[in-house]
Amino acid sequence: MLAKRATKLPKGDDWMFEPKWDGFRALLFKDGDDWYLQSRDSKPLRRYFPELDAPIREILPDRCVLDGELVIARNGQLDFAAMQMRLHPAKSRVQKLSGEIPASLLFFDILALDDRDLMNTPFQERRRILVDELEGCPPPLYLTPLTRDRDQAQDWFERFEGAGLDGVIAKAPGGVYTPNKRTMVKVKHERTVECVVGGFRWYKKHHGTHVGSLMLGLYDTEGRLHHVGVAGSFPMARRLELVEELAPYRIDDDDAEGHAAHPWGEWAQHMRDAESKRQRVPEGSSRWNPGKSLSWNPLRPELVVEVRYDQMLGSRFRHTAHFRRWRQDKPPTECTYDQLDITPPAELAELFGS
Repeated sequence: MLAKRATKLPKGDDWMFEPKWDGFRALLFKDGDDWYLQSRDSKPLRRYFPELDAPIREILPDRCVLDGELVIARNGQLDFAAMQMRLHPAKSRVQKLSGEIPASLLFFDILALDDRDLMNTPFQERRRILVDELEGCPPPLYLTPLTRDRDQAQDWFERFEGAGLDGVIAKAPGGVYTPNKRTMVKVKHERTVECVVGGFRWYKKHHGTHVGSLMLGLYDTEGRLHHVGVAGSFPMARRLELVEELAPYRIDDDDAEGHAAHPWGEWAQHMRDAESKRQRVPEGSSRWNPGKSLSWNPLRPELVVEVRYDQMLGSRFRHTAHFRRWRQDKPPTECTYDQLDITPPAELAELFGS
């Protein structure tokens, strides 16, 4: 179940509010001593968090499906970078990190209990069941706070930012659980969006050794990946690091099959067809400086990046976006336009119509 982005708490009094945790979203399936933890894109997570094995087996109900968030809290705030470190292929490294930077698991929804499928049960009832089962559970398992008080929710939004929380989640009390639909509301402190990285350009002063910008894409409702802008303004040291980070995803010049499979492959033909398809693809030259080359290097569209942006101009970013972090926990298919909550000012709507 997903959420649509907003910049303010939704209007009306019939909302239930929770803090928005900054970690890895996770679904937990438990049957006796057997349990399975998966990410939003169905990747297994259990092996990366062995410290949770005993608490999950001993504390949680015997048979249940729970929705929650994996987080690491250090020095009074959430540490997303530490979370990323936990996704390590070496078992010995995972064991070491589980002792040094242990994770916690917060629960905010219950989808099944014993033989009961709760997905069509109203959220306020699911919350009551969740509280009955988990209230008072000891660390590292937690029941997320919830309030119906808008003033308290606004207080959370304003005060908790420094602790690393993303914002506030608003849920309708009567809402059922709707997988893959954005029926919750997430109120965040800044405009951010997850994009697919479809390619990159070299830094003009250090061609071949330093990355200049990342080329960003969003999927539309028909599954077409549109070029929406670039992320840039990196420090020089970061430009150098990006070369190594992008290397596993590069499509070699002689890889004809890789080029053809890329959503922006066969650039020349795509540029000729783009207008008729109404699809944004990377340009070959600058709109403002025809002599400036905008040649780029394709990447397999598997990397997801979270970027900060100021505003949209039509279907693309008005200005250069700013890199925030990689999102290994997000599948590229979720990088869609419907993440964006773009509402025209009321004055314009009244003047020109919605």
